[in-house]
Amino acid sequence: MNQTAMQLVLAAIVVLPLLGALAALFPAPPGLKGKSPDQAVLRHGVTVTGAVLVLSVVLAAGFDYDDAGTMQADSDVGWIPALGIRLHLGVDGVSLPLLVLTALLTFLCALYGYFVMPAGPSPRAFVALLLVLEGGMLATFAVLNLLLFFLAFEMVLIPMYFLIARWGGDGRGPAAWKFILYTLLGSVVMLLGLLLVGFQGGTFDMVALATDNGANLSRTTQLVAVLAIGAGLAVKTPMWPLHSWLPDAHTAAPTVGSVLLAGVLLKMGTYGFVRVLLPIAPEGMETYAPYLAAFGVTGIIYGSLACLALARTGARGDLKRLIAYSSVGHMGFVLLGISTLTPTGVNGALFANIAHGLITGLLFFLVGALKERTGTTDLDALAGRTGAALYGSAPRLGALLAFAAVASLGLPGLAGFWGEMLAMFAAYDPAAGLSRPAYLVFMAAAGFGTLLTAAYLLIVVRRVCMGDRAADTRTADNRTADQQASDQQAAAATGDLPALGDVRRYEIAAWSPLVTLTVLAGLWPAALLGLTDPAVQKLLAGGS
Repeated sequence: MNQTAMQLVLAAIVVLPLLGALAALFPAPPGLKGKSPDQAVLRHGVTVTGAVLVLSVVLAAGFDYDDAGTMQADSDVGWIPALGIRLHLGVDGVSLPLLVLTALLTFLCALYGYFVMPAGPSPRAFVALLLVLEGGMLATFAVLNLLLFFLAFEMVLIPMYFLIARWGGDGRGPAAWKFILYTLLGSVVMLLGLLLVGFQGGTFDMVALATDNGANLSRTTQLVAVLAIGAGLAVKTPMWPLHSWLPDAHTAAPTVGSVLLAGVLLKMGTYGFVRVLLPIAPEGMETYAPYLAAFGVTGIIYGSLACLALARTGARGDLKRLIAYSSVGHMGFVLLGISTLTPTGVNGALFANIAHGLITGLLFFLVGALKERTGTTDLDALAGRTGAALYGSAPRLGALLAFAAVASLGLPGLAGFWGEMLAMFAAYDPAAGLSRPAYLVFMAAAGFGTLLTAAYLLIVVRRVCMGDRAADTRTADNRTADQQASDQQAAAATGDLPALGDVRRYEIAAWSPLVTLTVLAGLWPAALLGLTDPAVQKLLAGGS
């Protein structure tokens, strides 16, 4: 594919969701209304997100993988000359996987929402907000101007706020306000840092600033810029201790909101560290790297301990909240990899980003399906005597939950293994100038975190998939099968045992791509690492 065609495809990927959001606000033409206006607008959302996914696949097919370190589909036109803002778009080996992941997850969310529309106001507003959210996420990974990056970064906040506040569950109001306040406060500080870099560097163009590795920025400027920009990125990641908005937001958000929040929005923060701070302010990053690693490793341990506390019997832990805390731990590995300032660590961080988006997106889809069937995400209710032991009542759903859990804990052969392993491997031998003894401590702490992660996820699988009664099977063996079956029938008749349907066709359509990619990325990691490595090498070397 020639350069002009690639430029048009990338521009269409960014613009089409915004045009689709505008079109969703108008009534459907008479011939396209279907059975109802609501069905028509939901179908419109599936169509637009599907078209964006097709375009992203076309872009990936036309990408020159032999030159993955160079910006491709590069278009640069003037917009606001007085402020130095240009419409500069492009993709390389760092941004292309995130662009495709965003298009895929948004399409799967639109497809799932077509069949399971969350309770709330008009579907028209829901689809419009979903498309605006997609436009902002895609633009974040495609723009190459610092001010445009900030605008795209902020563009996602308003639609996500309304998705939580209007279509969320219990506690959605406070959770939405907490989300918007935390992220906006972080963004104000980040904007000051971006302006400092742009004015001191003489340009807001990210490629130009990265080419000389911040040669035009003094050490003091770099230190201030990394502190300011890093604070805004750390809130979005989220990095401990700036994470407290995340569990509430995930617990209250509708299923599609949780999938996109975990699968894409968190990646915008870590992408900013790699795209903006690593190449533009290397001296500042070297100074703060040990602190970034320390916060990341603390997040790994803290998130795992919080999940263990939620998973224990009698804690009334919420399964969505548990997965939210697990994200704090998983993103801690991403931060650890970035903090090593080595190609191995940064590649591992980028791999872990994609793996987390696939696996945690699948987990939130599965938990949403459980809530739709049982009316709760309370672990004690799901696992207790009146709950749903999935292996017995919905074996395919139980198998999928077990698969997603073992993928999340980093089972070798699945996508969750490689990124976290590479992050710890890089911590064993960090970049020159960083304290190797300190990073050995970080590596050991992260390794302990993997054990805690395995512990709480296996507890979840045992409790939800087998039920708490599974632990009592030895005492039940002296009862006949007929007696046990009679008890189950009596429980179902009184409403104690929810009647669960197994995996449905639309769920297979929405979840199969995530399962397939999780397996493929685990068995063939070179496909992704071979794409990111040339771009990472170039970013760390200042474009040379």
